[in-house]
Amino acid sequence: MSRRSRTANLDRAVVDVCQREVGALRNRSFAHRLAASKDLVLHFDIHRKLEKHRGCVNTVSFNADGDILVSGSDDRRIILWDWDSGHVKLSFESGHMNNVFQAKFMPYTDDRSIVTCAADGQVRRAQILERGQVETTWLAKHQGRAHKLAIEPGSPYIFYTCGEDGLVQHIDLRSRTPTELFTCHQIDKRRRSPIVQLNTIAIDPRNSNLFAVAGSDEYTRLYDIRKYKWDGSSDFDQPVDFFCPSHLIGDQYVGITGLAFSDQRELLVSYNDEFIYLFTRDMGLGPDPIPASPVSLGSGAGETGPDHPSEGSTMDVDDNVSPQVYKGHKNCETVKGVGFFGPNCEYVVSGSDCGRIFIWKKSGELIRVMEADQHVVNCIESHPHATVLASSGIEKDIKIWTPKAIEKAVLPKTIERVSVDSRRNSDFSAVTCLDKVMRPDRFHRYFPFDDDNDYFYGDDDDDDSDDDKDDNDDEDDVDSDDDDIDDDDDDDNDDDDDGDDKDDDNDDNDDNNKDDHEF
Repeated sequence: MSRRSRTANLDRAVVDVCQREVGALRNRSFAHRLAASKDLVLHFDIHRKLEKHRGCVNTVSFNADGDILVSGSDDRRIILWDWDSGHVKLSFESGHMNNVFQAKFMPYTDDRSIVTCAADGQVRRAQILERGQVETTWLAKHQGRAHKLAIEPGSPYIFYTCGEDGLVQHIDLRSRTPTELFTCHQIDKRRRSPIVQLNTIAIDPRNSNLFAVAGSDEYTRLYDIRKYKWDGSSDFDQPVDFFCPSHLIGDQYVGITGLAFSDQRELLVSYNDEFIYLFTRDMGLGPDPIPASPVSLGSGAGETGPDHPSEGSTMDVDDNVSPQVYKGHKNCETVKGVGFFGPNCEYVVSGSDCGRIFIWKKSGELIRVMEADQHVVNCIESHPHATVLASSGIEKDIKIWTPKAIEKAVLPKTIERVSVDSRRNSDFSAVTCLDKVMRPDRFHRYFPFDDDNDYFYGDDDDDDSDDDKDDNDDEDDVDSDDDDIDDDDDDDNDDDDDGDDKDDDNDDNDDNNKDDHEF
């Protein structure tokens, strides 16, 4: 940074402080300006590591107040953390039969209602009862892995799920029956599969009627729930808009792993084996795009292939309207999320196969690269109010990032490309890999399988008889013995042996040190 730039930033900070002191700048505005400061981002460092899970941590999410973090893992457990102190407030079995992919608090439930989805295709709800008891209930089922769910902003009852079966479901907790909205189909008939395997779903925070889904093809589809006829009399499989960079239209080798809406209604899309793109609403292709011919195998990411927008398209190639692009990371191995950071979504954040966190200004400038995992970073969650990030990946811990570093970070001159061959024997999660990237015939080269040819974490301790159970069993499971509430010795007494989960659960049963006032 030049001397003139440093002086300008210092002068601006001094003016902001003076204006706040005399009442010319509201405290909230001052806090927002401070939280969006580039200097804070450049001083990010690990505040604490949260260590309790016995498998890869696939999901992290803050509650509305920002004082509790919920996480889910390949060990099929859900943990609620006091992330600042590092203490476990509650730990319980999710009820899922395979790796937990996402866990979120339902709004306005006093953090007592948590919804989850997993590799077993199930969607479940966990209700925290008195004295630390947890009741888990089956809500819905996908025929394949269910990667993501999206909660309607401000609603304690309604959320959506999507899965690799292409199905999108609407779930109202006041009803016992989920609503199957539609199955997402390819618009390019040349595709091998007619179904789009969905990896991600997001709701527009400014208009909760709009939600977007994306997966195993190049398009992000935007839907309006108001067009759905609840008596099932209409076909809801028609998006109101499509989004895709022009050079990727017709490319059969890309897919989408992550979506996020900003508070300004911008749409952030993360492609595997490609880049991240930021779309505004006027960049849509319209409700009926015409797929172009496939791009050549040797074409680069920046090469523009044939583009044939539909008559109703709102994006004209001649207008040279193109989304903002974010480069530098690598998204090939796993289903990675993407998100915004800052009080006004001033930054874009993503994990990478190289084990780093990448932070860009919304303008596209890469300003920070942070070492965060020995293998892959999959999840990055922004705190709802403070300048705090939570990240997780292939390692079994969660890292909390705050601007505590003494020295300002310097952006590396080169980003080293990590070889996949160097990690073939590492502890990757098979269920988070894209089928189009990690084909089934390659799974056996990287990941262990059990006797039923199912992927698993750790020892093959699954009871094969469980496979005969009805997945639609909505019998409630009460898990009270596995709860750990405010166990201050959790971090010191973690069992490093991952092989026998049952022994660890028995240890939890003997722990009667519970604080009934926590929940």
